[in-house]
Amino acid sequence: MKNGERLIETPQGELATGERSTRNRVARSILDHGPSTVADLAKRLGLTQAAVRRHLDALVADDVVAPREQRVYGARTRGRPAKVFALTDCGRDAFDQSYDSLAVDALSWIAQSAGGGEQGEAAVAAFARARLAGQAEVYRRAVDAAGPAERTEALAKALTADGYAATAKSAPGPHSGEQLCQHHCPVAHVAEQFPQLCEAETEVFSRLLGTHVQRLATIAHGDGVCTTFIPRSAGTAQTDTSASASTAGRNPA
Repeated sequence: MKNGERLIETPQGELATGERSTRNRVARSILDHGPSTVADLAKRLGLTQAAVRRHLDALVADDVVAPREQRVYGARTRGRPAKVFALTDCGRDAFDQSYDSLAVDALSWIAQSAGGGEQGEAAVAAFARARLAGQAEVYRRAVDAAGPAERTEALAKALTADGYAATAKSAPGPHSGEQLCQHHCPVAHVAEQFPQLCEAETEVFSRLLGTHVQRLATIAHGDGVCTTFIPRSAGTAQTDTSASASTAGRNPA
């Protein structure tokens, strides 16, 4: 995927293909050249200023760019400074970043520094558990405040608040239980190489719900949704979480 292509997937809504492409060009030009005036953008992109303003209005509404007064260095000329448009944090994040690569490099360094092999895997697993510790406390409060029949739903809502787009539903098939489905995973690309991230998350679910849970599918493994099976007895019995972690991030046969 080339830089800038992710901008077409902004959560505020899809645009017509031609409009979307031009709008991406406007945002990309600001990324490449810094805060820009309407005249600057029109000249660089070969568009009319009216067309540029129309695209900028949409980008401002989507929180991709924001207007501000142009900084003037040296003697100020007569008249008001021209308004410039700069990328917001949201707009900058819409372009490809190197965060995934940085995370993979950091975890690889942790594994190698611990000696590689099983020791390295254990070090990454320890990091994954520590990373989730703070989040787990927030989830615990949500789960503990719910009734026995609503605990999985409460966990799903807490996960959604953290960007996982999670839902809870009855599990199909002969076994009584629920499925916790996460339709988005912010660390999926990293978890492809380090399944310890999925395993640590599954362990957290097991502890919070007080039962053995089974990870059936993960986005990191190429599935469309991360799916965790939770028996109906969730919250009534605490079991060993090691069995839960054994299939996390690795689809069972």
